[in-house]
Amino acid sequence: MPAGKGQRPAFDTTVANHARVYNYLLGGKDNFAADRAAGDAAIKAHPATAYAARANRAFLARVVRYLAADAGIRQFLDIGTGIPAANNTHQVAESVAPECRIVYVDNDPVVLAHARALLTSSPEGATDYLDADLRDPGKILTQAARTLDFSQPVAVMLIAILHVIGDDDDPFGCVARLIDAVPSGSYLALSHVASDIEPEKVADAMGRLSRAGNRQGAARSHAEVTRFFGKLELVEPGLVQIPRWRPDIETKRSIPMWGGVARKP
Repeated sequence: MPAGKGQRPAFDTTVANHARVYNYLLGGKDNFAADRAAGDAAIKAHPATAYAARANRAFLARVVRYLAADAGIRQFLDIGTGIPAANNTHQVAESVAPECRIVYVDNDPVVLAHARALLTSSPEGATDYLDADLRDPGKILTQAARTLDFSQPVAVMLIAILHVIGDDDDPFGCVARLIDAVPSGSYLALSHVASDIEPEKVADAMGRLSRAGNRQGAARSHAEVTRFFGKLELVEPGLVQIPRWRPDIETKRSIPMWGGVARKP
């Protein structure tokens, strides 16, 4: 996108972007050459990378269905939305309860353009889209309050986003601020690349993606990912590999991603 004099461009298509690489791994077309090259490099380092992306998308759908149908959640704050694909949060939630309210958050102009065009709510519910960054939870909470009622339970969705936030940006503090702002009965759902499953391949793949995107991320261990939940109460089966979280079909295939859901008491 062109920029005015003295301004930086809104985004640089020669630098890989997490959301667009993810779109490529899912078989989408909303990506650029740099994103495809980064995705191919990650697959070369760890051939299961594309499968993991699809498994993560399926995990999202199962989590939202559980939260809407079993936990009775009617509000969702989805941070790190990604480019719209099948089974987006509002589609799954509103298929259970049309009155659900969803706020999507991302900081990539391509994601936001697609979100505004494609993520339309049911007449009974509401959908909003914020141009914001997980590293600025205050801005997210302030703007999300236009659509969400923070006196009522909210599901905070952090699906495949925390591993692109390095420790220097205090991801644990950012998550804690979000959870402090929601009431009892709210939920935190997240998935995260694992550093303790096939560690050498994962480290290689993460390194290639970080270099391609000029942004330092971090795979984390089971114990480190558990820290994000703090004093929240993990829902069964706890923090597990994402295909093993309440699966529709049982699988023994190993995926280097942890996923879980927890309730704020």
